[in-house]
Amino acid sequence: MHRLIRERHIGSPAMSQAQRTDCASLPRDLATHRRLSRSLDVLNRIEVALSASPRQLGTPSLRVAFWNAERGKYLPESLAILRRIDADVVLLCEMDLGMARSGQRHTTRCLAGALGQGYVFGIEFVELGLGDEREQVWHAGCANRHGLHGGAILTSLPLEDPAMMRLDDGGEWFDGARGEARIGSRIALAGKIRVDGISVALVSAHLESHSTPEERGEQASALLDAIDEYHEDGPVLLGGDFNTQGATRQAVRRRPAREALLRDDPNRFLDPVPYEPLFRILERRGYAWVHCNTAHPTQRTRPD
Repeated sequence: MHRLIRERHIGSPAMSQAQRTDCASLPRDLATHRRLSRSLDVLNRIEVALSASPRQLGTPSLRVAFWNAERGKYLPESLAILRRIDADVVLLCEMDLGMARSGQRHTTRCLAGALGQGYVFGIEFVELGLGDEREQVWHAGCANRHGLHGGAILTSLPLEDPAMMRLDDGGEWFDGARGEARIGSRIALAGKIRVDGISVALVSAHLESHSTPEERGEQASALLDAIDEYHEDGPVLLGGDFNTQGATRQAVRRRPAREALLRDDPNRFLDPVPYEPLFRILERRGYAWVHCNTAHPTQRTRPD
């Protein structure tokens, strides 16, 4: 399933501590989560703050980057990377708004403002706590101002028809069994830019990390259905963190299981394509990735 959302916030999205406390006091079941995910305004609108004086694309080519920016916690370092890349469009996931772990900042707005770009921001999750297990320790005693976490698109070009795609019903994070309690679901953000007169859809996606390869394939199918509804048969550039670990999260994280996988195939984590059904699904739907990616590892140890 998927939902395509084009409604916009008036101003920035906001979620008070009192609202989050009320949500946290409700039964932590899937029915309650489904009701909240449909009724909370922050989950069903996007923030759009595009450039008031957009520059025009002067060539028939477009430079696009995707990055999982780790909450946007490291703004000076992040800005240095983005300035060096100098992309026309930056697709982002894991961006915070009003989280203690990232200085309560609207990290998307901070990056866009420093780069002189406009942005689109969509909420993936309302965070009912301080974050993952490490962040809960580091920020113990703190409170989130808004507790919002999502994805973004940055650009100084004219961006048409911004939209958000909700890719599932979520709910698996709601009871806190995965180490943090959240309301929401995985998303993709989309916008269209004209390149040499052709409308090209740019999509920034984030698939579920706590999933099996088969489940990621199902979520990828929902994503492609949403893109087809959004852009019909037009050209698409899709970037994202697909969490293609080539196995379940448990197998990757537990050393004996991980070593067994590597004995079977030493390149398993460098080349996940044979082990992730989503690549076959993408290929059948007309997508290719070889010429848009290098063979270098894309996940690195975080600075903290």
